[in-house]
Amino acid sequence: MRIVSLLPAATDLVAVLGKASDLVGRTHECDWPAEVASVPVVTAADLGSDTLTSREISTAVGSSHQGSSLYSVDVGQLAALAPDLVLTQDLCEVCAVSYTRVAAAVRMLDAGPRVLSLEPRTLDEVLGCLTTLGDALDVPDVAAARVAELRSRLATVGRRIAGLPRPRVVALEWLDPLWPAGHWVPEQISTAGGAPLLAEPGEHTKPMTWDAVLAARPDVLLLLPCGFSPDRTETELDVLTSLPGWTGLPAVRNDRVWLLDGPASFNRPGPRVVRGAEILATVLHGLPADPPVSPAEARRI
Repeated sequence: MRIVSLLPAATDLVAVLGKASDLVGRTHECDWPAEVASVPVVTAADLGSDTLTSREISTAVGSSHQGSSLYSVDVGQLAALAPDLVLTQDLCEVCAVSYTRVAAAVRMLDAGPRVLSLEPRTLDEVLGCLTTLGDALDVPDVAAARVAELRSRLATVGRRIAGLPRPRVVALEWLDPLWPAGHWVPEQISTAGGAPLLAEPGEHTKPMTWDAVLAARPDVLLLLPCGFSPDRTETELDVLTSLPGWTGLPAVRNDRVWLLDGPASFNRPGPRVVRGAEILATVLHGLPADPPVSPAEARRI
């Protein structure tokens, strides 16, 4: 089967199912596993987000986090690749190419491939995408095995943190404006032995005030901006550290502010969200992970 993935998380899912060799097209943001680097890129960013600050990006896309898509699809190249299956999403137009835009592009092709939109909001739904995609790729047994393995890893984390005190946790997926991490992230925090604040499981969140963070008084503050590498996030830390009351936060006073690799383990609804829960068990409780958590995955600031 010839697959074009227009969603980084979908590329992750295809790889976990052992079908990476079937990928004939990907987005410019698909960066895992390393072998997909040789797959042709069929999208481009319409906004020069690599050089803009968080505030400038937010202004460009609008304040609703549902602004017009930031990405364009090369319809000519898509046609030339002749895919049988195109994977996309309609959860957030800021995060990836939208289903609406992909459907419009596919209508321009002579032969219409199947378009499969993945819309998970919770951990269960993320794992459910493996089942859905496994059926689409005719590898249901592989999908079932991968789901069982991932559930086993989550259960292992749950057993290891059982009975431990649960620190109060605020996770931020954007710094300017401040945006609490919703969808599956609160469940990652709960699984790892924390008490998530300011967002509910499955919630599509909205911007919040700094006063909301101050009032929450988190014991732990997690910084995992959507689409930002940890190094890039670090360049904008003054957005937070310059705010009034920063030094009074319990998380700051107790040296429990963490910079995490959001795209790898938290922002994308793919199989690596399980690794995110394992990372958080180390962050919140000092429990060792296998493999050990690297500074590239999580580090104190």
